[in-house]
Amino acid sequence: MTRIFNTRRRFIQLGTAGLLGLSTALVISSCNSTTPQAEKSNTTTNVSATSSIKTKVLRMGYQQAGDLVRVTEVLEKRLEPLGIKVEWAQFAQGPQLMEAMNVGKIDLGSVGETPPIFAQAAGADIVYVVGSRRTEKTGRSSAIAVPPDSPIKSVKDIKGQKVVFQKASASHYFILRELENVGLKLKDIQVLSIPNVEASSAFLEGKIPVWVSGDPHLARAEKLGKARIIKTAQGLDTPGGYYIGNKQFTIDNPELLRIVIEEIDKIQRWAEAHPKETAKLIIPYQKLDPEVMDLVLSRRSYGLRAISPELIKDQQRVADYFYKNGLLPKPVNIQAAVLTPEQYAAITPATISQK
Repeated sequence: MTRIFNTRRRFIQLGTAGLLGLSTALVISSCNSTTPQAEKSNTTTNVSATSSIKTKVLRMGYQQAGDLVRVTEVLEKRLEPLGIKVEWAQFAQGPQLMEAMNVGKIDLGSVGETPPIFAQAAGADIVYVVGSRRTEKTGRSSAIAVPPDSPIKSVKDIKGQKVVFQKASASHYFILRELENVGLKLKDIQVLSIPNVEASSAFLEGKIPVWVSGDPHLARAEKLGKARIIKTAQGLDTPGGYYIGNKQFTIDNPELLRIVIEEIDKIQRWAEAHPKETAKLIIPYQKLDPEVMDLVLSRRSYGLRAISPELIKDQQRVADYFYKNGLLPKPVNIQAAVLTPEQYAAITPATISQK
């Protein structure tokens, strides 16, 4: 058991410089799939309205669970006529994506609520661009799981157990809150920080007693009969995920960001209404069984929501919670990673919801 974890372990140090120590494997890729929505989204953009865009390349970061925008090529269809190329880089989880942004490898990417907080603590110059819409499904795709024959029946039973999750990811906030709900603290468990992509195989082999994970890895384990869920993140008091941008890039390219946000929201809304078509598009890239993909899509929330004072207040609450629990070296001021109302008005399409 110890040898398995020693070969796989990749801890994130939680000090100021910690987030910068992670390795990042960039996978630049392109794709050819299109959708009816992608074709409709290929509208003509007034070139004069985008004349102040200061870049010729948009570098997008994504995780395995969130590559719908990449495979449908909706951004390419809107931006290539403007002379802007889209490059894609895949990351194991949000902390690795944030590290890459901090060292100038990507311009924009989607993560949960926790990674940008730790990125700010590490000195990253980032900005909250747009939020993810929360629905009744939000949180169902993240869970605390154990092997089917495990004696563990509830969160309270994980006291003293080895618990695997990626530090500084959304799972970090999830497990911290659930421990608190049953009167436990992080010190009451043995934390092993391993990205989902690495922990998945070990969990399927029964070598991980408690795993805090999310789709598609979680769905795969469930469909293989290798996971029993003891708690999902549904109902967790989180503000949800965001698209995070390099701050200067975002300030310099408001027209570009407006187009990008519009297209991401459009394709997500299309996917929400067309789950079967969406599954057919994504399966060839994620190489998941159709049953697994159906489960992933059945509990995914879609759509974007505008950054608002209320949303930032909720995000500050999460940052304060991490600091209160001794997991940040200093308080994090979320407002320092927020644009002005005028700047948000410039990048946020009128079609984006406030909720």
